[in-house]
Amino acid sequence: MRLLLLSLLASTLLIGQQPNFESQINTLVSQMTLEEKAGQLNLLTTNLDITGPTIRSDYEEQIKAGRLGALFNAFTSKFTREIQQVAVRNTRLKIPLLFGYDVIHGYKTIFPIPLGEAASWDLEAIESAARIAAIEASAAGLHWTFAPMVDISRDPRWGRIAEGAGEDPYLASQISVARVRGFQGKDLAATDTILACAKHFAAYGAAEAGRDYNTVDISRRTLHEIYLPPFKACLDNGVATFMTAFNELNGVPCSGNNYLLNDILREQWKFKGFVVSDYTSINEMILHGFNDSNKTACIRALNAGLDMDMQGSIFISQIPNLVKSGLLSEATVDRAVKRILRLKFRLGLFEDPFRYSNSEREAQFVFHKDHLATARDVARKSIVLLRNENNTLPLRKDIKTIAVIGPLATNQSELIGSWSAAGDYKKCIDLVQGIKNKVAAQVLHAKGCDFTGNDRQGFAQAFAVAQQADVIVMALGEKALMSGEAASRADIDLPHVQQLLLQKICSLNKPVVLVLMNGRPLTINWASNNVPAILETWFLGTQAGNAIADVLFGDYNPSAKLP
Repeated sequence: MRLLLLSLLASTLLIGQQPNFESQINTLVSQMTLEEKAGQLNLLTTNLDITGPTIRSDYEEQIKAGRLGALFNAFTSKFTREIQQVAVRNTRLKIPLLFGYDVIHGYKTIFPIPLGEAASWDLEAIESAARIAAIEASAAGLHWTFAPMVDISRDPRWGRIAEGAGEDPYLASQISVARVRGFQGKDLAATDTILACAKHFAAYGAAEAGRDYNTVDISRRTLHEIYLPPFKACLDNGVATFMTAFNELNGVPCSGNNYLLNDILREQWKFKGFVVSDYTSINEMILHGFNDSNKTACIRALNAGLDMDMQGSIFISQIPNLVKSGLLSEATVDRAVKRILRLKFRLGLFEDPFRYSNSEREAQFVFHKDHLATARDVARKSIVLLRNENNTLPLRKDIKTIAVIGPLATNQSELIGSWSAAGDYKKCIDLVQGIKNKVAAQVLHAKGCDFTGNDRQGFAQAFAVAQQADVIVMALGEKALMSGEAASRADIDLPHVQQLLLQKICSLNKPVVLVLMNGRPLTINWASNNVPAILETWFLGTQAGNAIADVLFGDYNPSAKLP
């Protein structure tokens, strides 16, 4: 039977076609035990250490027993091939695993954070960034990314504003579509495309007080007019998967919200893909006070239309007994299993489970020179010129001495931002190096202070360096993890110690350019009144320093606008 299925697939899996796999799927499901069905709905993470992903001690046995259908944080062609071999050679039904990863703004070649890309308003550039991310990720064995994040966010205290496209539903919808097209291409069966995932469904960005994971209480009109349009735009352009949000919406957690998942997503919008929970968000329905046990949370989530459990192990632990006891319909379980199998078939994994784990393609495309050139182009398109008094910018290329001061002057690790996938910060071009690559001027630098805290011991050295310079570039802002998930901030000023450093340097009355690097809008009232030139550069990724230098010295005219 398996050889027959593969033969049928080989004859139908042609570019541009959508083969009908229903008979194969029905046959496969009819052969599965309840545990194997629950296993297809079970998504777990690998371990991540300094050298990359490693399999957790008990996962190999779970894979062999058919209790695991997908893994995330599983990447590199070598690692995914090794794990896939366990699934297709040592399991009863030989169903391939699905490999996912947070490829949010690049895989190895890192692009600007999504909020930065959104500032470009350049849909072609944004799509090209997602396309390159898919090319690199798919060559490393990945099938699926947990992106784009399409949450509308209007409270900059919320850390995850960094991952979205800002406050406007129309712009966010257009950008979301560009990213879906970039990730998924024209054919999911092509080995340089990956499944996209519209997240977080829904209204996560409306969390009260900007507190991550907090409750959301909004009218249905606001929900439909502000927060749902980007999701609908993704669906209309073929997004393969959705992810539920951590929050509750008007008292009902999104991972068990029948109105969202069944009434809107399935009935009104006719979504045919599968829905995955966010990390343990089914379990967290208990913390929301909505369910009293893993058992009732499992029933609620499945009946509402959620198909895959990320890291919670609730489906795998509860489904078999719930079906046997009559508390959960096996047909409901089968429906979820079929949705997941359809995408595994569409990816061509039953035809060749190893088609994405290609070491030659991985070596060829990761950090390809064309990818780096595009990363530089997208990065400079994302830079916003906030202020430019007295023609401070562009800087003259024949300038004699430049001082670059601040905790981000020579920093590489923060410039690739949060959720930087498998990005290697050591490959990142820092600001000082970018300026040295651009001009022959003497470039002096001093850290001056750390990102936060009260230590001002470095102020004197920074002041002395600044005194020697013809122009001063202040490299200030956030650490990468000061924005992103679980990174809400009550105070969104430039951190106080950096503010004091800026004020001290500006007292020299020399030309100063403030280069901000951050994941959210910052309140910069003093700077906007006292610093002649200000660039908002966000976290620009692998080519950050080169892109900023292009703008500083006039080789690129900054055209980005705040989203």
